[in-house]
Formats: sequence, C-alpha cells, structure tokens
Amino acid sequence: MTEPAGHPSQADTPSLLRPDETVWRIGEAGRASLLVDAAAYYGALRSAMRQARHSIWVAGWDIDSRTPLVGPSGEPDDGLPAHLGPFLTALVTRRPELRVKLLLWDYSVLYAMERELLPALALHWNTPSQVELCLDDQAAFGASQHQKVVVIDGRVAFAGGLDLTIRRWDTPEHTPHNPHRVDPRGEPYPPFHDLQMVVDGAVARDLADLFRQRWAASACEDLSPLPADDGALLPWPEALTPDFRGVRMGIALTEGGYAGGTASQVERLFEAMIGTAERALYIENQFLTHLGLARRLAARLRERPELEVVILGPRTHHTWLEHRTMQVGRIRFMETLRQAGVADRVRLLHPRVEGRMGGGADIMVHSKLMIVDDRLLRVGSANLCHRSMGTDSECDLVIEARTANERQAIEAARARLLSEHLGAAPAAVAEAIRRHGLFGALDSLGSGRRRLLPIEDGPLREGESLSQIEAVADPPRPLGADTLLADFSRPGEIQGRRSLWFRIALAAAPVLLLGLAWRYTPLSGYLNPETFSASMQSASGAWGPAIALGLFLFLGLIAFPVNVLIVATAAAFGLWPGLAYAAIGAMFSALLTYLIGRWLGPGTLRRVFGPRINRVSQGIARNGILAVTLVRLMPVAPFTLVNLVAGAMRIRLLDYTVGTALGLAPGLILMTALGDRLLRILTDPSWRDLLGFALVLLAWGGLSYGLQIVIGWLRRRVAGKSAGAGSPA
Repeated sequence: MTEPAGHPSQADTPSLLRPDETVWRIGEAGRASLLVDAAAYYGALRSAMRQARHSIWVAGWDIDSRTPLVGPSGEPDDGLPAHLGPFLTALVTRRPELRVKLLLWDYSVLYAMERELLPALALHWNTPSQVELCLDDQAAFGASQHQKVVVIDGRVAFAGGLDLTIRRWDTPEHTPHNPHRVDPRGEPYPPFHDLQMVVDGAVARDLADLFRQRWAASACEDLSPLPADDGALLPWPEALTPDFRGVRMGIALTEGGYAGGTASQVERLFEAMIGTAERALYIENQFLTHLGLARRLAARLRERPELEVVILGPRTHHTWLEHRTMQVGRIRFMETLRQAGVADRVRLLHPRVEGRMGGGADIMVHSKLMIVDDRLLRVGSANLCHRSMGTDSECDLVIEARTANERQAIEAARARLLSEHLGAAPAAVAEAIRRHGLFGALDSLGSGRRRLLPIEDGPLREGESLSQIEAVADPPRPLGADTLLADFSRPGEIQGRRSLWFRIALAAAPVLLLGLAWRYTPLSGYLNPETFSASMQSASGAWGPAIALGLFLFLGLIAFPVNVLIVATAAAFGLWPGLAYAAIGAMFSALLTYLIGRWLGPGTLRRVFGPRINRVSQGIARNGILAVTLVRLMPVAPFTLVNLVAGAMRIRLLDYTVGTALGLAPGLILMTALGDRLLRILTDPSWRDLLGFALVLLAWGGLSYGLQIVIGWLRRRVAGKSAGAGSPA
C-alpha cells in the first residue's frame, strides 16, 4: 500500500527499534531473505551448511536426526545424505576441522511422544566427535527454550519459527497429497506453513553472540573465537536472491525463564507495532491468547477507523491440551474485540487447499509473522500467547523500512504470502491491495482451490475452560513455588464447592489406596523392617552386609540414586548397622567409579555425557579436599557422574577420599535416620516416630538451606578477592 500524500516519510518518524526496550540489539544485515515454508528453509540451510568452514551452531525447541534436510524437490541433489544426522556426519567427515554444536531444549515429559527417542544417542553418540549435542536445561520450571536459530561460521544466520525436526517439511503449493510429506514411519501429515529469515552481517554476528550465551549457560563452556575473516566467501545459500540489502534490523528476545538473564522485548515490540498500524495489519500466528495484546489492538482500531486487520491461524487445535488452553484463549481474544465493537474490522482466517481430483486439506499455520502497513516486517519464534511474552525464550527479527525500496520489499513479502494462500500471482495481490485495501483484495481474489476461510471457534461453552490447566500450559511467567497454587485460578474466579472437594479427593485417593494395600495385602509383611532385615541377612547367611555392599557397587555403576540406597540400607539393618554399611558402601562405590573415570579420561566422558559435563568439572576444578567436600554437600550432578569426572580430572586420590567422606557424612547421618524410621511409620506408626521423622526432615532442610547460605558467602568472598587482586592499584 503506497503512502498517501502528506504522510511523513519513515526517516522523519522516531524509530520503533529501541535497544533494551523493544529490541535487544540493532544491526545491519548486508543481505536478508524471507524463506517461506520448510522446503525453502531446509534447502537454503543445506546449501549454507555445505559451505561451512569452521562452525555450525543450532539452537532449537526440537532437533531431530531424521529431519529431511532437502529443498523443494524433496530429494538431495548433492550426493550427501538426505537426513540431518547422517548429513552432519558426512560434513564433518569431509571437513574434519568443522565443529557442530547442537543445543536442544531439555524438554518436558509432556512432549516426549512428539520427540525423537533418546536424541543424544542419535545426535551425540552416533555421530563423529566433532558433532556435540547439549541439552539446554536452563529454562525455569514451566518454561521452554523456544528460539530457533542456526549460525554458520558466525557470518550467516537463520532465525524464525522452524525447528530442524520432522513433520515440518512442505512446499508453498501445500498439495493435499505430497509423497514427500511423510514422517519417519511413512505416515503422511497435513500441509504445514511456516517462515524463517536468513541474514548476514552484524545481525548474524549478534545471533552468534546469542547462541554463545546460551551455550555458556547450558554447557558451562565458552566457545572459542572464530577465525578472523580471511576473505573467504560468505556461506550464503547458493542461488538465493536477497529480498533486502543493507537493511537495518532489530532482534527482540523473551528470556523470562532463562537462568542467564531476563528479557521481554518481544511483548513491548508487539505493543509498539500494533500501536503504529495505520491501514493494514497482517498477522500469521499459531496461537492467539494474549488478552493484553487484544486490548491494545482494540484500542488502535478505535483510534484508526481505516485500519484493517487480517489474522491467519490454524483452523482448530486438535490435541486435548491445546483445545482446552489455546483454543479457549483464542475465543477470549476475539470476544475482547467484539466487546470493544471492533471485531468487524478483524478477519480471523485459516488457509485451505483443495485437491485437483477432489478432497482437500486445512493447512497448519505454525508461522509467527507480523507486517504493519509497508513499514514493519517481523518474523520469529514468538506466538501471540502469554508464555511467549514472559516465560519461554523467544527470538524475533524485525525490519523497519527506511527507504522506498525497503517499503516495496515489505509490500512484496506480504503479497507473496497472500498469493500462496489465495492462489493468485503476487503482482495481482499487490495491485488489489493498492486499489481496494486488504479486505477488498481478499474478497476479489479468494476463490478457486486456494482459499482463506473464516475460523469458527464458536462461543466458549460451559466446562470447556479449565483455568488450572491454562495457568500451567500458557503461564505469563515461569512457574515457581509462589505460582503453583496461586496461579491455578484466574483473578476474580470463584471455584465451586464441588470442584474443591473433587481435588481434595483426588489428592487423598492414592494415600487411601496405599493404606488399604498395607492393611489387606502381604505388602505390609514385606515392608516390615524386621522382616526386610531378616530377609536380607538370611539370603546368604552372614553375607547380608556383603550383599548390601555389592548393591552399592553395582547400582552405583548405573547411576542409581545413592540417597535411596542409604535409606533402604538403614530400613533393612537398623540405625547403627545401617549407617556403617551405608557409609562403607557409598565410599566403595565412590572409589570404584572414581577409578573408572580415571581410566576413561575426560574425552570419553564428554563423549558419553555431552558438554554439560563442564558444569561438574567446574564445581571440582580446584584440586583439594575443600572443593570435593563442597561438591558433595551441594551436588551439582548425580553422585556417579561426580565420581567419574573427579577421576577423569585426576583429582588426587587422598583429597578425593577425604573430601567425599566429609561431604557425604551429613547426608549419611540424616538419610540413615530417615530410613530407620520410614518403614515403621508406614507399617506401625507411633507419635515418637512421626515426631522423629519430622525432625529429620527439618534438620535436612535446615542443613541444605544453611549450606546454601554459607557456600554462597564463600563464593562471593572468593570472587571479591579475585576481583581485588586483578584490579589496578
């Protein structure tokens, strides 16, 4: 849409991109292109990766070794494997100096069925040593790592809404039946629409810095500086013509649940973009639940009667969880606009394609795009939902047009996207928008096999909204101890009496069933401390303690939790014998796994456990008794892994043994006391046992809290001395 006469030029208006407010950083991209749908992205990425000379860095919500990394033809044309894992293996085999870092969100169990089983096996153990996978566990409870970023040699970068995973590949034709659109089991999946942006220059370097920060937090490792620019050609995708040249671009982040810091530019940038819309606001987004943005949009529509808004999304949300959260939220979003009296100027649509021989399919909209008039173009990972604004980690790229050529390029991008959904030529779409506006173009071109149809969610039905589930699935901030209960109900919502009693009964049922089992089944006999102890010792006469020691050694090798073994030993043998047997067993297990780690060496351990092993090694980096003791008192990793790393780092055996004994002592005493009383409480409780059990728990909690304070004070003191020693006089 061309600027009306008298409209101020973009150069005369204040920039919307403000560092640390609406964006994280601003930089210039020598080249930038919008990649529409995964076939275009995967093909361009494959080309860039083939040209990589030093490094390939990938951060994602999901990374799957079976991803078909192929272009629009659906087949590789370069003689290399089609799928991501074998393709990366072939690359590093051909260029041994190439290093690949894969940073995958250490995902919630809720998504286990959607993911590749054991990704570390496929992308870490089953690939050459130059390919390393690190599970990013730095998101807070309830948050996810949702950024989708790839950086090649620190010079070319990709960012947007597409992960390198399965069930994403598709072409802009979105034919209902495409033989290449199948998952690893050979099952077809529906048409899928998404977007990615490729950039070079300063923006690519900024995205490299973003990856460095996340890798440092997750792997406890600073990536080596990349070689200086040696004049080699940029790994820009071959045959890809840039949409923009020398364009100013901002990067907006959300990092509300990220251990390395916080950022919320994503939400403020959405608010600012909506607040500057004049005539046309075009949005593609998977989720639409953020009521604050709905109210901001309603206010802008009242301020600008000529503003037309088109929002594309999926026709419906199919899973039970998304239907009860995201679809319910979308109904509330549109109801907010209706109550404001502006819903007639907002069209909520979904794309559909019909087959040539009959039959059709709805297109899954997974993209996250916002285009404001011909001035602002935004592509990224952030949905228009609560969790993308303050909980998950997100990364969006935004272009603010400064010249006529850049405004024309934004117009062309919008026309190109709508042409895909309407089945019309991009030039025809652009001309229709200039002549008739956004709605007029949709009305005049929306026919044939490619159509945009209204989304009809209907009203919110009684019982369809589950506020407790919504608070967990779409939280405005990371879940924590202060939110797990308080945020389960929305402000002003009154929970019914029946619902309250139902929740109480649901929580009490397992306890009741367990009590009945002990009362009316043989379980109580097996769990009786005397019976258990007698069984252990009678299993091989006087060899009962030896059997307990053997269990510590064997289970230690498979990383079985040592505290569980300590409690079980005390329950079987009583307080004082149990304490002695558990202490001997834990120490022998620690020494055995230490020797194994010493034999394996650091390289093998890193290969097995991945870059996150750095977090353990940093905790025991300073040789000596105190370092080992502190790691035991405030464990940074499972018992077995600490032992292996200590051995691989060649911690002196005497220091390791003494430090381990000192560090395990408090836990041994408390866990043994706990185990001595636990089974008696379950089978034949007395007030004395209950009181003792409570005192042990309080002592354990107090010890942990006190150690946290003391060790924090020691760390600050050491850091202060180091800073003082390094400062100038």
